[in-house]
Amino acid sequence: MILDSLKNWRRYAAPGSRLARAFMFLENEWDPSLPDGRIDVLGDEIFALPQGYDTHDPATRFFESHERYLDIQYVIAGAEAIGWCPLEGLAPKDAYNPERDIAFWHHPANWTPVLVHVGQFAVLYPEDAHMPGLRMEGFPSVRKVVMKVLV
Repeated sequence: MILDSLKNWRRYAAPGSRLARAFMFLENEWDPSLPDGRIDVLGDEIFALPQGYDTHDPATRFFESHERYLDIQYVIAGAEAIGWCPLEGLAPKDAYNPERDIAFWHHPANWTPVLVHVGQFAVLYPEDAHMPGLRMEGFPSVRKVVMKVLV
């Protein structure tokens, strides 16, 4: 997992990589007025999912993971916490769904809340179990873009 400000993305992405292309979309092409839904950047290799929602209490959420895609979760308004823990050793809640590229996991005994504010991104790799959409004090909602990048 990586947490940083968008201005520092070049530290993490090799030139010419899909990860670099996804960050370039966020930096140069993203339009905050775009509605929720899927925006293809490079077909099924890179796409954006703008979304806004009310954040939640962790007790009402579950951890998730993906096998085929990594996430770049970039906050554009409000803020949220994302629960993080290593995937290894988690107890499955639901089996992996290959059509949606998602598996759900029960809460582990120990996990880390990662606070993501406006202008910051979190990169979540397939080995990173994560629970997005968690409420931070003073921030009841969030607007963000989730970039899906084929690994």
